[in-house]
Amino acid sequence: MEQGGLVKAFILDGEGGGTAIGWPDIERWQADEGTFLWLHLDYSHPYVQRWLKNRRGLDYLVVENLLAEDSRPRSTPFHDGLLMGLRGVNLNPGADPEDMVAIRLWIDGHAIISTGQRFLPSIDDMQKAIESGDGPATPGEFLARMCEFVMNRVGDVVEDFEEIFDELEEEMMTDHGRGQRQLLSNLRRQIIELRKYLAPQRDALGYIQGLKISWLQDADRLRLREVADRLFRYVEELDSIRDRSVVLHEELVSQLSEEMNKRMYMLSLVATIFMPLGFLAGLLGVNLGGIPGASGRWGFSLFCLLILMVFAIQLIYLKNKKWI
Repeated sequence: MEQGGLVKAFILDGEGGGTAIGWPDIERWQADEGTFLWLHLDYSHPYVQRWLKNRRGLDYLVVENLLAEDSRPRSTPFHDGLLMGLRGVNLNPGADPEDMVAIRLWIDGHAIISTGQRFLPSIDDMQKAIESGDGPATPGEFLARMCEFVMNRVGDVVEDFEEIFDELEEEMMTDHGRGQRQLLSNLRRQIIELRKYLAPQRDALGYIQGLKISWLQDADRLRLREVADRLFRYVEELDSIRDRSVVLHEELVSQLSEEMNKRMYMLSLVATIFMPLGFLAGLLGVNLGGIPGASGRWGFSLFCLLILMVFAIQLIYLKNKKWI
């Protein structure tokens, strides 16, 4: 539960566990060897904004980034700290997964401050790990674990996209699936939006591995590399789905065009056959004197026979031309 914009707050003991605290404990907290502080704040709360701006040891550039409403994935070293921006999939009820939730992180050797506004399941995952005694033991491990939690949710969404597209691909190749073109367009849009944030996030994770930060250990860099590799694979899978969707869309357009051409061809044949018949009917149907057979007993019968003969000649001609 939020208390004045404070969503989560723990003092981690360096052994995987931690103690939940509130604002009074935060104000009294002092950096201690082997322990570190984690705060997750709602940056839109007025008290949080005042607290961050008045917090000692936080540069105004760091504060501005922690309070920014719109942030893209990034990793920026600042002295011996790291300013990190991540995007997680939006799993809130009624929301689209591609409308990704931003989380901003400031990490140094003693404290971690994360800010956000919307619910992100990865924050709860970290809380559960700490409460069960399986949390991070160092700030570097916290960063690696948080990135893993975020990527786990992203991986689930990418797998869901693959399953949806496989089913859609099978349906749309049949007449029953022709009406799913709107779903295909929505899927392509979601993939494009998701990839827009995952690609720079991959670059940000790769950039961290080359940074010289005292609290980031080799084991942490290895875990971050694994996360970056997973994210690289997710981006490749999204690219593959996007390319397949383009091919499927082109195939559908080709099929629809072919069907339209068949219909137009059939209409053209019908018009070709009945045009001379209509001409004869119109010519002999004028109300003028001298129409052949107008006064004869067999005039109408002969005219019908003439139409059948013309119709038969047309069919033979079209058949010889292999137009029908």
